[in-house]
Amino acid sequence: MKELSFTKTDRLLNSGAFSAVFDNALFKASHQHFLILAKTNTVGHPRLGLVIAKKNIRHAVQRNRVKRLIRETFRLKQHNLPPIDAIVLARRGGDQIANNELRETLEKLWKRVAKRAQNPEKRT
Repeated sequence: MKELSFTKTDRLLNSGAFSAVFDNALFKASHQHFLILAKTNTVGHPRLGLVIAKKNIRHAVQRNRVKRLIRETFRLKQHNLPPIDAIVLARRGGDQIANNELRETLEKLWKRVAKRAQNPEKRT
């Protein structure tokens, strides 16, 4: 079992990797405040990218809190995910959610993404 860390190799680092997911997203998991886009990768482990726009979450403190909680849920769920590249996009109102509710929401979204990635015939 992979250790529960979040290193540089677990992140999407350049615009090419982000563009590949945006252009070819095979799996989506949507919520009122978040959207996860994902596609399979050849790296052999899941990777995460974040798009937390200032337009949607105004204050830096709240953007950082949301990013921290997204990374935490990914870190804890990554051993259950197939090798995918995933991007989490924050929508308006994501900063209004309490930490516990945000964790629960993200865990449900990660489960949904994992289920869809394991059953690729049911896309989106």
